[in-house]
Amino acid sequence: MIHTFEIEGLAIQTGDIICTSNGKPDILPGEFWRLVGRLVPGDVDHVMMYVGPEGRCVEAGSRGVITFDMPDTKWNTERMARQRGMLFDTFYGVASPLEGQGFTNEEEAEMRNTVAKYCLAQIGKPYNLNFLNAETENSFYCSQLIYKAYQQVGIDLNTGLSIEQLPGTNAIIYPQEIWGECMHRLANSGKLVMGSDSSQ
Repeated sequence: MIHTFEIEGLAIQTGDIICTSNGKPDILPGEFWRLVGRLVPGDVDHVMMYVGPEGRCVEAGSRGVITFDMPDTKWNTERMARQRGMLFDTFYGVASPLEGQGFTNEEEAEMRNTVAKYCLAQIGKPYNLNFLNAETENSFYCSQLIYKAYQQVGIDLNTGLSIEQLPGTNAIIYPQEIWGECMHRLANSGKLVMGSDSSQ
C-alpha cells in the first residue's frame, strides 16, 4: 500500500527519500553530527526512506537499521532522538528516484512497495562500518540501504562520486549522490528540481 505524508510542507509517499544535513546547531550532540557531516561530500549527509503509515521511516544509523516515527509534519530532531539513537540532523529535502522516470502509476506503485518492503526486511541488521563494501546485505549504512533497496527495482543510485586523492572511494554510496541524481524538492522551496541541477 502506498502511504502519503507531509513533512515541512512537502508531500511524500512510500519510497521517497528524506534527506538531512549537518547535525543540528545549538545543541552539543547536534554539533558532533555537524562535524561528522563535514567528512561527507556535499550538503546532504544522511538519508532515510519514508515507508508509512503516518510518519513511519526506515534508516540505518548508529543503532543499525531501525524504524522511527515522525511525530508530526515538522522535522523535530530533538523529539525523535531517542528513537533514532541520538542522531541529530536538519531536514534538507525529499528525493524521489521514481519521479519523472516515465513509469505507469501501476509500475511506480509496485516499485514503491518493493523498495519499502526491502528496507523493512533489513530491520535489526547492524550498521556497516565498511563504507567501501556497499554490496553487502549483512549490514548497512544510510545511503547503502537506499541504494540496495532501489537496486531491487533496477535503479542504480551509485554515480561513482569519490573523494579526490582517496582511491576506491567511488565504491562508497554517498547521500549526496542520491540527492543529486533524483528529482528532489528542497526544504523551504518545495520546487521540484531535476537531480542534475546542482544549484538546488
